[in-house]
Amino acid sequence: MQARSPLKLAVFATAATALLLTAGCAGKGNKAKDTAFVARDVDTLYVAAKDKLDRGDTQVAAALFDEVERQHPYSPWARRAQLMSAFSYYVARDYTKSIQASQRFLSIHPGNRDAPYAYYLVALCYYEQISDVDRDQKTTQQALDALTEVVRRYPATRYAADARLKIDLVNDHLAGKEMQIGRYYERAGRWLAADLRFRNVVEKYQTTSHAPEALYRLVET
Repeated sequence: MQARSPLKLAVFATAATALLLTAGCAGKGNKAKDTAFVARDVDTLYVAAKDKLDRGDTQVAAALFDEVERQHPYSPWARRAQLMSAFSYYVARDYTKSIQASQRFLSIHPGNRDAPYAYYLVALCYYEQISDVDRDQKTTQQALDALTEVVRRYPATRYAADARLKIDLVNDHLAGKEMQIGRYYERAGRWLAADLRFRNVVEKYQTTSHAPEALYRLVET
């Protein structure tokens, strides 16, 4: 979705706060020219990346965080920079790169204490891309799968609590798509096809706002 709803803005604030609490700061260093490919000590490079992120220059921030890992792969800051890069791409709405960076972090550090956040960030990236019911809902299903994974892996975390709320919204969205298709079949006189769609809403999405209408239309068909 191009414009962020109040709910998504609140989620963004939660995501930002959660990550920055774990990120801290790398210390003070001299500000260098913000070029992603100049060799610099890890403190200076990390601080430059964090400064760019704070100023809203998210694409440059992501590139600089990537450079922390590339130039100083064995530094304790390399691991943190990976996740900060993923977050920077998320803020920049470059969701593909954010997902890639998050998944790379998880592949290298599956047991890290920040792994729950990485899974949550992947879910947020898919969630932000949910389109209206007139379009294909592949991304909506990916969002549901990713949110469900957060709940399954880390049920007691704040990320899981937020994921559960979003799962309800995603299910309502998917039910809306089923209803749209069912109504189309109903108007076309394809009663069996319409019946299957409405029945799917009743059986699979019975807690959504679309279930009452689906029940009513089942009587009609």
